[in-house]
Amino acid sequence: MKKIIITGANEGIGLNMVKQLLKDQNCVTVLDLQIDNLKELEEEYLGKFLAFVCDVRDEIAINNAVSASIKNFNGVDIAVHNACKCTFAGMENSSEDIYKEVFDVNFFGALRLTRAVLPYMKSKNHGKIIYTSSGVGVTGFANISPYACSKGAIETLARCLNIEYREFGVSFHIFHPPLTRTKSSSPLPVPKEFMADPMIVGKGLAKNINKKHFIICDNFSTKIQTKMCYLFPISVGRLLSKLSKKYS
Repeated sequence: MKKIIITGANEGIGLNMVKQLLKDQNCVTVLDLQIDNLKELEEEYLGKFLAFVCDVRDEIAINNAVSASIKNFNGVDIAVHNACKCTFAGMENSSEDIYKEVFDVNFFGALRLTRAVLPYMKSKNHGKIIYTSSGVGVTGFANISPYACSKGAIETLARCLNIEYREFGVSFHIFHPPLTRTKSSSPLPVPKEFMADPMIVGKGLAKNINKKHFIICDNFSTKIQTKMCYLFPISVGRLLSKLSKKYS
């Protein structure tokens, strides 16, 4: 049984991840702007589940929620930053403020969660912190640069902190889900049948959350796709962008 804190889990991949983590007898705390989809879980898993209305752009709110979770469950083993913001416009149509807004959630949200749990994990010489990334953070993609850049940034952050905190027993990892049918991905000009089922992806990530690899995927197929992104980032990015135009 692990004590897990996750941001952004009121719907989509995060919600399905939480459901599976609870089925596997873990204690889970969710931090999200909305928690209406989590009410049934609070009743079903009384004593093993907490949900807090929390904006990851608010450092005080994150610290308070993390402190309450640690106090209630007597610790934290894993922290997952899954909350994200995605915009769909070209660079010329995306103001500097848009880039800042996206980074405030995707990158600085990850940093705030890390700062909140890290002192406790260091004191126990044990802990795991995971950031949910995206293939476009590796390959690039047309008309999505604020989001893609923020995902690339958290990948580098995870690598840096993995080195910095190894001696303290705290490891950093990246979740790499496939393109999934979620609310945030719905504006993409990609046929829905080409997107993965959020229930399957969330369940797969939950089942693999204890893996020691730096990159954690929901299944073997996604792992191969992700490796191709890292091996041929420019080619894959151009190909995916070209295919999306075909369906737009």
